[in-house]
Amino acid sequence: MTTELRQLRKLRNYIAGEFRDAADGRTIEVVNPATGEVYATSPLSGQADVDAAMAAAAAAFPAWRDTTPAERQKVLLKIADAFEERAEGLIAAESENTGKPLALTASEEIPPMVDQIRFFAGAARLLEGRSAGEYMEGMTSIVRREPVGVCAQVAPWNYPMMMAVWKFAPALAAGNTVVLKPSDTTPASTVLIAEIIGGVLEELGHPKGVFNVICGDRDTGRAMVEHPTPAMASITGSVRAGMQVAESAAKDVKRVHLELGGKAPVVVFEDADIAKAVEDIAVAGYFNAGQDCTAATRVLVHESIHDEFVTALAKAAADTKTGQPDDEDVLYGPLNNANQLKQVTGFIERLPAHAKVEAGGHRVGDKGYFYAPTVVSGLKQDDEIIQNEVFGPVITVQSFSDEKQALEYANGVEYALASSVWTKDHARAMRMSKYLDFGCVWINTHIPLVAEMPHGGFKKSGYGKDLSAYGFEDYTRIKHVMTSYEG
Repeated sequence: MTTELRQLRKLRNYIAGEFRDAADGRTIEVVNPATGEVYATSPLSGQADVDAAMAAAAAAFPAWRDTTPAERQKVLLKIADAFEERAEGLIAAESENTGKPLALTASEEIPPMVDQIRFFAGAARLLEGRSAGEYMEGMTSIVRREPVGVCAQVAPWNYPMMMAVWKFAPALAAGNTVVLKPSDTTPASTVLIAEIIGGVLEELGHPKGVFNVICGDRDTGRAMVEHPTPAMASITGSVRAGMQVAESAAKDVKRVHLELGGKAPVVVFEDADIAKAVEDIAVAGYFNAGQDCTAATRVLVHESIHDEFVTALAKAAADTKTGQPDDEDVLYGPLNNANQLKQVTGFIERLPAHAKVEAGGHRVGDKGYFYAPTVVSGLKQDDEIIQNEVFGPVITVQSFSDEKQALEYANGVEYALASSVWTKDHARAMRMSKYLDFGCVWINTHIPLVAEMPHGGFKKSGYGKDLSAYGFEDYTRIKHVMTSYEG
């Protein structure tokens, strides 16, 4: 082993309240996407590690399940406070994980994460069934809402820190215990989160296995989902990964929660405020390098304003900056990894002859995985780049002639997570929001999320909800208790 390799940061699993290497000592190199250089190693967890984490979570479950909602709320509120107190370290870890701009990570991720944890802290005290009632003579029925048990959770690499929150916060609030796996390319912030949560649980005297983190690759995730202990598997990731999880979970009828890909249509009508639409869509399309399943990357524009819109969007793209985490005025950082850079590049290289690259379309520099803000026009509905998720800073533009065609194009993909409509016509906005087949419809905006409202899609975008009371309920089960008046 070289001196350089020995000096790399060493990340470890967090199981039953302690940090551990993988049982067999295997590791994965972790690369900073802003530099393309290895900066750490993390465990490549195998079956023994999964067994240990699941055993810890199962052992901790009875005591955690039986805590009062008020006590679980107290834990989550202290976790939220700890996130605020250690924000600087979380931001640094996430930026090294992903290459994201430091300033934007501080302003756009830490505050909503803390707010979301506090939301679920409040939700913990609203865990209830229907009131008692008599539905059969001589009998009273009660509905109990209970935690499902141990939850196996897999988070993605596009928002490692925030998606970890979306996983653990509702699960813990409902009384479940957790085994969470970050992506193999972005484990650093999740390991730090384990340290923070573990410290809170220890301080308040709760079992050490309530929250566990194991690092690893796709096989590690598969072992978690196929393990007999978890009652629920939750994943945010690609459609392919979601299908594999659903298939694996079906073997022992586990509950599954899937938040998968997206291909959000952004429908701009002729009466829209073009300047505002272009400005907002450029931000919503390029933020986080377009690595967001709700990103505004598939724009449909009425034919009467198409050329004007494309010209303005191309200029907005040219004015958008990507760069190192500490660069000023940077909207987004690099793509997450070399494979993602290859994927995005491949979409542009395979464009049909009728497509036109209006801006960007190339890698930026030779250090790290940066890609220029890109606009592509002249596309047809069945083109690959329209039908498949690029997950990069690439905005496509199509034109439509009327509302019917706009809906046909918008709904004409296999994804159904998010969408937006841009118009001053209220009646049209309401019609579109009814007929757009997506889990979210924004009107004259795109991408805002709040803890109180559900996030989740239809079709190949998966099922189940994150955030909101609906997301909280996904981590519970319903039990009917009926009692006789006699005896």
